[in-house]
Amino acid sequence: MSHAWFPRAPGRGRGGAPIARRALLGLVPATACAQAADDYATPFDLPAREGPLQPLGGLRLHTERIGIGSFSALHLAPDLTLTALNDRGRWIRARLLMREGRPSGLGTPYLGQLRDGSGEALSRQRSMDSESLARLPDGSWLVGFERWHRIRRFTRLEAPGTYFEAPPGLENAPDNGGLEALATMPDGRLLAIAEFQTPTGEPNLRRAWLGGPGAWTQRSYRPAPGFGVTDAAALPDGSAVVLERYFTPLEGVSARLVHVPRATIQGQGVIEGTPILHMPSDAPAENWEGVAVLPRGDRLWLALIVDDNDNPLQRGLFALFEWRLE
Repeated sequence: MSHAWFPRAPGRGRGGAPIARRALLGLVPATACAQAADDYATPFDLPAREGPLQPLGGLRLHTERIGIGSFSALHLAPDLTLTALNDRGRWIRARLLMREGRPSGLGTPYLGQLRDGSGEALSRQRSMDSESLARLPDGSWLVGFERWHRIRRFTRLEAPGTYFEAPPGLENAPDNGGLEALATMPDGRLLAIAEFQTPTGEPNLRRAWLGGPGAWTQRSYRPAPGFGVTDAAALPDGSAVVLERYFTPLEGVSARLVHVPRATIQGQGVIEGTPILHMPSDAPAENWEGVAVLPRGDRLWLALIVDDNDNPLQRGLFALFEWRLE
């Protein structure tokens, strides 16, 4: 989601610098010559905390060197390939580098632009506002869009997008408050949650759906008062984590990560959960918009990413936590 309270810097990149044309050509390096990993990201420490969820560390993303920022969705693969979307229909793929169990940088980034069904790069604001990302069991990708509310399927992010049936009623979402959370559950169904679209007469709830094409079931999600929903990710046991964000001009921005039990998702009532992270104080206060889950043996990694709105007053950040399962 792009926010009026976070004005964009002029032009297409930081400080008005245009993003390189090679980013529009598909799978190509973000830079013409090799750079050191710390040219793309600098490690920083996360605050210590008690409990089973422990910080592994964070990265300050040098988005002006990477070529894009404003990340709105995130995926982390078992080989540590990090894939992220921004809200202009662009994507990045890079290797997350680890040293002594902590994030240490990014490998060479590759950039691309999402395409429509004819293969043309998405170029109009109402068509390219990509906000959510999910990986299907066959390896293809689903991307949820705002403004023109829809879901598109991509066999590869480099490939043209094809029609995918969106949840009923999503077309009525606010322009800037649509499908920001999309997750593939272990049983193959999709969990979809709108950022600010509310059921009729229920201003404290958000519209949600479980299922898929031809089998969407309408549900509702309850965030904390005043919070919107910015992303979701499934856990192997059928539960999920949901990322929520809060902002007012006087109080600034904050976020929280909520764990939703499997029984709640599988049930019939309102979907809600228990907060397991707060930003701040578990991570810096910023515009956290993407979350990804990666199983690692008997533990889980939870990764978070910031949408910096290409604003030099904000920071592009990545944070990684480990959940020690009991």
